[in-house]
Amino acid sequence: MKKIIVIGCPGSGKTTFAEKLKDKIGLPLFYLDAIWHKPDRTHISREEYDARLAEILALDSWIIDGNYSRTIESRISACDTVFLFDLPVEVCLDGAISRLGKERYDMPWIDTELDPNLKREIEEFPSKNLPTIYALIDKYKNGKTVVIFKSREQADAFLNGEIL
Repeated sequence: MKKIIVIGCPGSGKTTFAEKLKDKIGLPLFYLDAIWHKPDRTHISREEYDARLAEILALDSWIIDGNYSRTIESRISACDTVFLFDLPVEVCLDGAISRLGKERYDMPWIDTELDPNLKREIEEFPSKNLPTIYALIDKYKNGKTVVIFKSREQADAFLNGEIL
């Protein structure tokens, strides 16, 4: 495991898992949210985002946390390990709500209420995003390790060496 992506529904626990994985194996961790978003709640241009992502992908090792559907294929094709969080919508909504009012290392501001667009993204993720993600994983699966978590407990067990 030298080039790892952590993907899945917002609120599923991707970032927490990625942080724990970084601490465990010592690879540099890049948060796509921290790259895309500016502190003033705007974002960088697509061109700048693509250039920063290309710089990361060119490195010898990394963990990349985040979805960003437009660039997910490039990350899946470049990685050697995929961790996919495929959790129930209710769990992801609870996760997004639980981080309200808290400082996050992957975001340059603190949300105090659940953004309606984020709520919709979470609700639509299983039908809108997961089929594409599974198809891309299938397309690039040769030579890759793919780990799919159906619960946060499975992710914790993986980190604790209880399951592979």
